[in-house]
Amino acid sequence: MKIHEYQAAQLFQKAGIPIVEGTITTTVDEAVQAASGLGYPVVLKSQVLVGGRGKAGGIKVVKSEEELHEKYAQLSQLSIKGYQVKKIYVVRAIDIRKEFYLAAIVDSANDDIVLIASSEGGVEIEETAKTNPDAIKKYYLQGDREIDAQRFAPFIRSVFDTPELQEQGQTVFAGLLKTFFDNDCSLAEINPLVIDGSGTIYAADAKINLDDNALDRHEDLAALRDMDYEEPDEIEAKEKNLSFVKLDGNVGCIVNGAGLAMATMDIVKLCGGNPANFLDVGGSSNPEKVLNALKIILRSPDVRAILINIFGGITRCDDIAAGILEARRQMDLPVPLVIRLTGTNEAEAKEMLTKEGVETFSTMREAVEKVVALAN
Repeated sequence: MKIHEYQAAQLFQKAGIPIVEGTITTTVDEAVQAASGLGYPVVLKSQVLVGGRGKAGGIKVVKSEEELHEKYAQLSQLSIKGYQVKKIYVVRAIDIRKEFYLAAIVDSANDDIVLIASSEGGVEIEETAKTNPDAIKKYYLQGDREIDAQRFAPFIRSVFDTPELQEQGQTVFAGLLKTFFDNDCSLAEINPLVIDGSGTIYAADAKINLDDNALDRHEDLAALRDMDYEEPDEIEAKEKNLSFVKLDGNVGCIVNGAGLAMATMDIVKLCGGNPANFLDVGGSSNPEKVLNALKIILRSPDVRAILINIFGGITRCDDIAAGILEARRQMDLPVPLVIRLTGTNEAEAKEMLTKEGVETFSTMREAVEKVVALAN
């Protein structure tokens, strides 16, 4: 789950990271009041959960109240990558002398948490990684939750060139790790970390991604979710214990098990089709899951056919069949269903469906070729 910059900044401040003073606003009157308290110049920062806001004109420096009215109106009418700007973060302007990049992130390839930093940092860090990879410094925790002072010393010296900055930088890194672990983050990023004219370090931006699977432990963080950026069908699916991701294809997919679901989508593509979704009904044998899955998938006007691909283990094929038949009774199914069932109670399931005139397939390849042909 992504949260807004102003929310991430509050978490950073709680962990002892110096942030730029600011106030979140939704009206120009609130912004005027905030700017008066901070003192001009101030920076107006659009709060959107997509990248590239600076290049899209979503950040404005203002030097007077008159200019604030003008530029606040511009930002309020701005749409960035299809999302309307509804909140604007008013922050004190800083005399920036140098920018850095800092992050704590999960490195799944190395099964570790890694701290990443660059003294060439700032908004163009991706380009730096391509053109000058040696400028990107990494410190792996090696399974620990604390920094090893001996290993960390050369890392911090490679980023900050004076003892004063190294001391401040170490405080920021400690806060970054505290934020990361205390909130079950998958990413905690400062881009840029800046040094002002007096040599003081500040987090001039804040980005945090939270692990959805850990939100049950953090009711306060779950409450930060901005529903304007959530796919309603994905939210409903989660409430109904379905793993669902909406895609842009025309073949709906209902599968049990994440691995089989991904393999099914791969074979749909291989056979010339385009999956409309990822949907894993999980290991439950609750027939209602099939009904709920069909309702969600059929909301997409692009879906032309639906593949139900079940490899029965814990999931019983006859319960899936019961869910299919219940859906036929309760719903108008405007597109064809292609069904492949194999595994636990396969014979019973096929008998149930055959009695109702529903065809089934024995192999995944047969079923996929059929559903792709129907969808196309």
